[in-house]
Amino acid sequence: MSQPFIRNHQYNEIKKQIGQLQSACNSVSDLKVVEVVRNDTEVKIGGLFSDATDRQKQLVGNLEQLQTTADFQRYLQSLEPYLAEEYAHVTDNQLKKLFPKHKKLKIPDLNGITYRFATYLGWTDIAANKLFIVFDLNGKLIGIEGKYTPTNKKGVCFLCNRHAEVALFTAETKWKPVGASPDYYRAIGNYLCVNSEACNKNITNVEALEKFIHGVFVGP
Repeated sequence: MSQPFIRNHQYNEIKKQIGQLQSACNSVSDLKVVEVVRNDTEVKIGGLFSDATDRQKQLVGNLEQLQTTADFQRYLQSLEPYLAEEYAHVTDNQLKKLFPKHKKLKIPDLNGITYRFATYLGWTDIAANKLFIVFDLNGKLIGIEGKYTPTNKKGVCFLCNRHAEVALFTAETKWKPVGASPDYYRAIGNYLCVNSEACNKNITNVEALEKFIHGVFVGP
């Protein structure tokens, strides 16, 4: 059996593509059109794993026999054992070290997280109006904290692109321009899901999150 190699956001993208293929199989009578969609789906899924082994490519690319609802369900279920649990070994102490200024940091219940379905860890401290995000960037845990401002309305989350209840997340940048005064201050913000668990179930790309992290720590 292959080692886990599918990240949560990749699995979500696979589900999205498979859903579109299933819809075509159920609603399009022209078999040639269905096969075009099937081939396109296989190319898009394969493109998520440029460094995959032959065995891994076979696991994600076995789409020829998918016809019925049961077939599609079995395909997705067959991939779940290969989902990487990126945060399974994260401890309370590791999280506290990422946010040293918070001596009484409220840690989420790590035992209650299904790690294979987590692209990032996110939690709020409502009393302090703070949001905390932890992300594994190239094997290194990165912690971002920022002001959490509920909007009490729906909008588009910049991470998962889903229309949902969002809050404004504003983080102070850690860099300064050359020659900046000691009291220089700059922050960047964006709207993201209030419910990070739901966000993790829908995020299909980490580029927006990585860009935000770059903006906080490195600059434009």
